[in-house]
Amino acid sequence: MEVHPELVPVLERLPPMLDPYADIAGTRAGLHTLARQFPADRDGVVSERFAVPRPGGPGPAVEIYRPADVPGPLPGVLQFHGGGYTFGQAPPGEDRTAIGLVREVGAAVVSVEYRLAPEHPCPAAVEDCYLALEWTAREAAALGIDPARLAVSGQSAGGGLAAAVALMARDRGGPALVHQALVVPDLDDSAGTGPTPADGDPRLPDGAFVQRGWRHYTPQGAGAHPYAAAARAADLRGLPPACVVVCGLDPLRDTGLAYARRLLDADVEVTLHYVPGAWHGFEMYAPDTRLARETTAVWTGRLRAALRHRP
Repeated sequence: MEVHPELVPVLERLPPMLDPYADIAGTRAGLHTLARQFPADRDGVVSERFAVPRPGGPGPAVEIYRPADVPGPLPGVLQFHGGGYTFGQAPPGEDRTAIGLVREVGAAVVSVEYRLAPEHPCPAAVEDCYLALEWTAREAAALGIDPARLAVSGQSAGGGLAAAVALMARDRGGPALVHQALVVPDLDDSAGTGPTPADGDPRLPDGAFVQRGWRHYTPQGAGAHPYAAAARAADLRGLPPACVVVCGLDPLRDTGLAYARRLLDADVEVTLHYVPGAWHGFEMYAPDTRLARETTAVWTGRLRAALRHRP
């Protein structure tokens, strides 16, 4: 296993991973407590919480972050958190990611609190995310968002949801998107079924780890819903430009590379950023490394450029 030289000392300090799926409720509670203990720096950023309506009842909650004292309309980014379709939440869990995006991109960031598996298997999460996109576009004027400059973004499972929402918007004639930021995306239920780069190292996510998330999200198989796994889509033509980030030691590496290639073959503009010797989510453990800063700069830079001008 070839680890990037800058990450070797970081990896040496990592303990063996605990299985978060062994006690899902306990893991969620622990993540929530941790986020509250280390709140994000909100200097220069404000946020407001909304409930997205759903026919017949309430829909997902969203938290909209924006630069303080900056008049709109601002471009909008629908941000979908990661967590294997099972973990993660809007504030306080996603404050840091959303606030970072506000500062890097200068956009209004709509963080979506979609329903989680296994209590709510597919299609709950992806339909919540698409509903939030439709609501954002419909209410754009009141929210101070430019509906002609909307993008989707996500990491890991959130990247899989972002790719699926882009497909839904195309197929359903929904809001036009100018970009999709897919950061180490979890796109394909086949990920982790074969050998993966980190197999045998208990400190890093492996293929079995990825498969546990998919079994919770799609207990009847990803074929049960057309947008469960974006990589199952037969036709990728007409999708918005994409930036795809892939890490060399990530069990999602091969499926991410394959999706980027399929987008290129479908004549979709793609920026592929490959991070050699890095594992899934390495930025969380090594945020101050040059590698982490450069990786973030690539995908946020592409997102910022896509949102700069009206199409």
